Parts: sequence; structure tokens; C-alpha cells
Amino acid sequence: MSDNHTSEMELAFERLRAAWHDQRPSYEQRRDDLKRLRRLFRERMDEMATAISADFGHRSVHETLLGEGSVVLSEIDHTLARLKGWMKPERRAAGWKLWPAKAEVRFVPLGVVGIISPWNYPVNLALAPLVAAIGAGNHVLVKPSEHTPLTSAFLRRLIADVFPDTRATVVVGGADLSAAFSALPFDHLFFTGSTAVGRKVMAAAAQNLTPVTLELGGKSPAIVGETADLRRAANRIATGKFFNAGQTCIAPDYVLVHESRRDAFVTLLQEEAARRYGDGKGQRDYTSIINDGQHARLANLLRDAQARGHRLVTLADMQPPPAARVRMLEPTVVLDPAPDSAVMREEIFGPILPVIGYRTTEEAISYVAGRDRPLALYCFSADKAEIETILAGIVAGGVCINDTLYQFACNDMPFGGVGASGMGHYHGREGFLTFSKSMPVLRKYDPAPSDLIAPPYQGLTDRLVRLITWLPGR
Repeated sequence: MSDNHTSEMELAFERLRAAWHDQRPSYEQRRDDLKRLRRLFRERMDEMATAISADFGHRSVHETLLGEGSVVLSEIDHTLARLKGWMKPERRAAGWKLWPAKAEVRFVPLGVVGIISPWNYPVNLALAPLVAAIGAGNHVLVKPSEHTPLTSAFLRRLIADVFPDTRATVVVGGADLSAAFSALPFDHLFFTGSTAVGRKVMAAAAQNLTPVTLELGGKSPAIVGETADLRRAANRIATGKFFNAGQTCIAPDYVLVHESRRDAFVTLLQEEAARRYGDGKGQRDYTSIINDGQHARLANLLRDAQARGHRLVTLADMQPPPAARVRMLEPTVVLDPAPDSAVMREEIFGPILPVIGYRTTEEAISYVAGRDRPLALYCFSADKAEIETILAGIVAGGVCINDTLYQFACNDMPFGGVGASGMGHYHGREGFLTFSKSMPVLRKYDPAPSDLIAPPYQGLTDRLVRLITWLPGR
């Protein structure tokens, strides 16, 4: 990390903090900022898609529009429509013991928020938390991923054109800059990325007692029950897994299928993948793996599975790959991998899908519950009782029944992990609350019982204290 990058970051932080202390953003300012962000972002969609595709080597334009553009615009619109209501103080009951009094909770901005965003959805996962932080009245410093430099440059230009550098700005640099960034005394630090790096971010933030939101990942399961529409399940799991070539934190990481239906499910997956990508069809809409390191890691997962004797099923033949395409990894199923195999120990984050047979619903629940709590849980079933049994037996960051990914797109629901998959929430009102201090305010009026409560605790004072604590007098 160069000293120039460090000093630039520190100066940006101090500039943001001084400006926030000088004047906190009003409702009108927040609304104007979000409207301007929406307008400029929408105008630059093509520029965004070009930058992201270049960073990936190739990325489907339509997946960029859906996974980045649509999500950010929806989050802005949801916030604009509800922000005034979110900002209103919330009345609370003071209770008769405090009479006469009035209680309320005010939602006040924290100050300067830091956002560290990842490479897999480099615009969405930078701008969605920024929208929440701006809506809550904060100033924001963003550090995007070094693995998507062209997209980071796009974000830097966009933010500079939307906001004055006293309200929001972007700093760029490598992992060493991220470490220094995490150590700044933010009023809140928001991180999206791997669990391993999340631990480091949390440790650095702890030095300043900075509160953190960690959006991590892990192994998100899909459970396909005996009553599920198998073709529909295969279709929707294929979409969830192969969108962005599986480089999605909430992608189904493995599938548990009743053993009587496992082979039929894999056959349907093959048909679905062949329809989408086989014989040269749809390959321009199949995203590359982000870089050589990630591609090598995924290839090693497959080599480990082969070395263990696991059966691998290539779902779509993409050979030969299109001209000029790099790091294209074919969608592949690994059948019944051992629990200690690499594909079951690591988050896959690519188009490799373990498919495992189970005998009873309780066995499937036990399999999931015996591991780290996942960021997402997908349940496919037509049996309401089975669905409720699964929901009662598994704690996950979020759940989608009979589909995949869509829980992320619901603006009015919180999004966030639990345990190893993260802590804290954002999206919609929960994002506003994450970047706000819920500040209790109690107004006391006359006459006040506290005027009578003072030593010596005798006579009327004694009786008053005992009345308040519901104890009989002597």
C-alpha cells in the first residue's frame, strides 16, 4: 500500500467527518442525493455493464442489469417512497410509574459510515448499503474490491459526480488498504465478503469499538422434498446456481434431494443446462470466473472430488469455448460427496453443485443444522407440514420457499446472515435502522414523583416507593 493511498484515505475520512459535524444532512438533502444518484446511475448502465464484463473477462449484460442495476434502482425507489415515515419519531409508552411523561424513539444518523464491497456484485453491494447509509443521514466512504479495478473506477466517477467529496467518496487500493480502512474510527463499518476476511475486519474495527455489519457467505443448502415439483425445482435451482456462474453469496451451494428422486433430479438439471447453454446456445450469457486464482481454486475442488472417486456429471458441453472467452467453467454436479471433501468443506462460489441423497426430512435437517448456519436456505416442497418442520429445525440468514435468490430482491425484508454467515441486516427499513442510532427521548412534566423521592425515606416517601415497587406498606 502506498503512503499516498493511505494519506488520501485518511484525508477523505477527516473531510467527511468534519462536514458531517458541521451540518447533518436534512431530509431534503438526503432525498435530493438519492434522486441524483438514481438519475446518473440509470444514465450510465451501459458504462457499468461494460466495466464489469471487462473485469470478469466476460459477464452477461442481462445478468448485470438484473443483479446490479435493477437491485440498486429498486432500493433507491423503496427508500425514497418511505424515508419520511422512517424518520418520524416513534411513540413509546412511558408507563404510569413515570407519569407525567412522554416517551419516544428518534432515529438519528451515526456520522461517517465505511463500506467495503466485494467483487462478485461490485456495484450492487457497494451502492445498496450506500443508499441505506445516505437515507439515514450519514456521510460515506467506500472501498470497492481491488479485483474489479475498472468497476471501481466507474464507481469512483459516479460517486464523485453525484456527491460532493464532503458527503461521499470512493478510495481504491489493494487488500492492505482494506486493512487500514477497517482500522479507521468509523461510526459504523459495513463489510461484504468472505468469512475469513470478515474476522479480520471485525478485529480491526474492535480497536475503535466500531460497530460492524458483516455480510458473509457460507454453504447455503437447497432441500428438495418428496412432494416437490422436480422439474420446477431443477429449473429454479439451475437459475440460482448458474446466475453469474455461481459467484453469488446466496447461490445454492449444495442440494439435498430425497434419495428416491436424486437421479431424476440430476437428469432434469442436465436437460435444463443443455437448454440454456448446450451446443453453443446461450454461451454469450454465461459469465466467466472472475480471475485465474478463483478459476484454479474451483478446478482444484473438482480434482479433489475426482481423486476421492466421486462421480462428476458435466451438465452442459461448452467445448469449444467461444473465441476470446477466458476462464469459462462448465456447470458440473458432484454426486454424494463425502462430508470431508473439499466441495463440502469450502464455500464453492462457482458453477459446481454437490447433489446429496437423503432418506428422511429429519436427516436432511440434521445435515444442515450440524454445520455453520447458512446465509440462505431453499426449500422445495408441496407439503406445508414438511416446510414448517424444516423452518422449525434450521436457523438461516434468509429463506426462500420453492425458488432461489428472490429473498434478496424483497426490499421490505431484512437481508443478513447469522453466525458464520454474518451479523446485522440491511435493505429497506432495516438498512435505515442499521445506519441510525435509535435514540430514546423521555420528556418529564410537573408534578414529578421524583421531587418527593429523597432521603430520609419515611412517611409519604416510604409509601410512594412501596407503591411504585408494588410492595405492601408496613
